[in-house]
Amino acid sequence: MFLSIKNIPKVYWSSDKSINFKPKFSTSFFLFFGLIIFGFGEGLLILSTNGNSPWSVLAEGISKNSKLSIGAATFLISVSVLLLWIFLKQKPGLGTIFNIIIISAMIDITLHFFDAPSSIWSKYFLSILSVILVGIGSGIYLVANLGPGPRDGLMTGLTKITNLPIALVRAFLEISVVTVGWYLGGTVGVGTLIFAFGIGPCVAFGLFIVNKIFS
Repeated sequence: MFLSIKNIPKVYWSSDKSINFKPKFSTSFFLFFGLIIFGFGEGLLILSTNGNSPWSVLAEGISKNSKLSIGAATFLISVSVLLLWIFLKQKPGLGTIFNIIIISAMIDITLHFFDAPSSIWSKYFLSILSVILVGIGSGIYLVANLGPGPRDGLMTGLTKITNLPIALVRAFLEISVVTVGWYLGGTVGVGTLIFAFGIGPCVAFGLFIVNKIFS
């Protein structure tokens, strides 16, 4: 059952070690592909105007209280979370660095080139689709094993320490972050709840699918 997954699977294009500055082309390709899907999904959820993802709620809250764009605020948050890795004994890799850059850029690119839907049902559909995309994107880039992004590194680090399922740890983090973001003025709605409770299972499902297809 994919909800019980506790470890990141390895496939033929996974890097043998997370600290690898000369990865195979296939490894780099899937890393970038996964991160682009991840960032696109985050941007689509913001476009749905149906409630942002917890981390984007926080980014929007910071954006509203500063002159930063949501993408720039996301970049700032990612760097700040990276500092917490010191206590989890996590080491950043190429995947960690590109996660910060690509996801932040994709959010701003998506918001710039796409328009928000007008129909309420389109908004709900976009909310659900975005969570699935972020989950699948996470599964792809995590399996590349070039180092998790700041937020996913926090997730996997806490999973190792607590020995709790990835889905449970991710859900706990998302629910905690959305509380702070809402206080700062970030947009919270049905889409936020869909993301907060759905992202954990979707990440686990993404890992499961990638493992089934490529192992």
